Amino acid sequence: MALSKINPTKLSSWKKLFQQFNKENNYHINDFFKEENNRVEEFSINWNNFYLDFSKNRLSNNSFKLLTSLCEETNLKDNIEKYFNGSIINETESRAVLHTALRSSENDEVNKALNKIINISDEINTGKRLGYSGKRITDIVNIGIGGSHLGPEMVTEALSYYSKGIKPHFISNIDPDFTSKLIEKINPETTIFIIVSKTFTTIETLENANKIRAWFIDNASKDSIKDHFIFISNNTEAPKKFGVSSENILSIPEWVGGRFSLWGSVGLVISIVIGSENFKDFLRGANEMDIHFKSSPFEKNIPVVLALISIWYNNFFKCETEAVLPYSQFLTKLPDYLQQASMESNGKSIDRNGEKVNYETGSIVWGSTGTNAQHAFFQLMHQGTKIIPSDFIAFKRSLYGDSKQHEILNSNFLAQTNALMLGKSTSGENIHKNIDGNKPSNSIVINKLDPFNLGSLIAMYENKIFTIGSILNLFSYDQWGVELGKSVAKEILAGKDMDLDSSTRKTMDQLKK
Repeated sequence: MALSKINPTKLSSWKKLFQQFNKENNYHINDFFKEENNRVEEFSINWNNFYLDFSKNRLSNNSFKLLTSLCEETNLKDNIEKYFNGSIINETESRAVLHTALRSSENDEVNKALNKIINISDEINTGKRLGYSGKRITDIVNIGIGGSHLGPEMVTEALSYYSKGIKPHFISNIDPDFTSKLIEKINPETTIFIIVSKTFTTIETLENANKIRAWFIDNASKDSIKDHFIFISNNTEAPKKFGVSSENILSIPEWVGGRFSLWGSVGLVISIVIGSENFKDFLRGANEMDIHFKSSPFEKNIPVVLALISIWYNNFFKCETEAVLPYSQFLTKLPDYLQQASMESNGKSIDRNGEKVNYETGSIVWGSTGTNAQHAFFQLMHQGTKIIPSDFIAFKRSLYGDSKQHEILNSNFLAQTNALMLGKSTSGENIHKNIDGNKPSNSIVINKLDPFNLGSLIAMYENKIFTIGSILNLFSYDQWGVELGKSVAKEILAGKDMDLDSSTRKTMDQLKK
């Protein structure tokens, strides 16, 4: 069964939202607090270890009710069921979208793959699996790009507090200088290499893998490849030609898209770095968020509420961007990860009916960590001409127990959302110090940055992305724009450049000089 195919702009709730927007778009957020009793209680959600406060938005109670009506009119509930039950919702590639099954224990194929991940992780961490010279493994190099890289790198850095001692490295870009510099730092005797590519045809991964292989043979031996290289791919022949033994080949189910694949075999590097028990907690946290997403009413459903707020700003206020601002330096790569997850998914201009859309689809997602961001781009957020809806993410407790400095960190988190909303009025010669406020934000407070809660946080955003695509009538799980760039690059490399425009041809000539 396919997803519903409804143009949201034709619906009564959408038309009413425009009428409501015209009534209140000049309101100050503070006006809503004055006019609406119990605003904070109604515009907040407590769930497990999460607290979401979305009251600091340019959104009235009436508008919020209309947004939830939009969920009903676009059959969101039915679409969620199809998403989780394995329906072919990625119609352009004739695939189901079931990465959520990777964090559930209900699928035999998934459990079999998870057991393999756990066994490899445990063997490396306990010293049962050693390098070719009998030394314990100290480093692991993950070679992949896009979804085969961004997610695992983000998670291993985010959960580095839980590291079992093995140091992770990541090669993604085809830039040869970066790879050459990395191999200066590692010892072939004590390093495991994980090569991640669904088809093993992605040029960046293929070239980097071959470069590493040549280096390894020069510094160790061809026979030792079987002890040090693991392939995660559905191309079973290429790894064997590479020299990898069959027990070191893990597959990726066809119903898992690259940018949502860290929950399965692509997450092997995560499981090795943080340990299999922590990896299982990570999966459990994500599964708990999936259950919340499937079962909670729309107005108290964290992913749905965040999606509705995103649609509200993107389509009615015409905000082009939204910022993700975690107040933890360990989450420095979270905005990059969500940028890919969101913009590859909902960066579309054709709807599920095959028609050109007449509304805004995916937002530009960006961000950085607090408090660094406060000393960089927050000036524009406070006094610039743009409205930038933002998610502020904070944790109640310090991992290392430094409550004093953590309190300073969280006081900044609180101060920024307050100042963005209220601003500061001045007059006369101090006009340059005037700050209007009325800048929106969501506050997400989580007990602690641990594997379970990080799993929930990532799943929260994944389900938000699905909700936006569902309501806006998009196919969120293909990426034909990405494929176009790949195919043109291959043609240029093969010398098939007859169709290049004059500008690109001239630039190519300059590169070859």
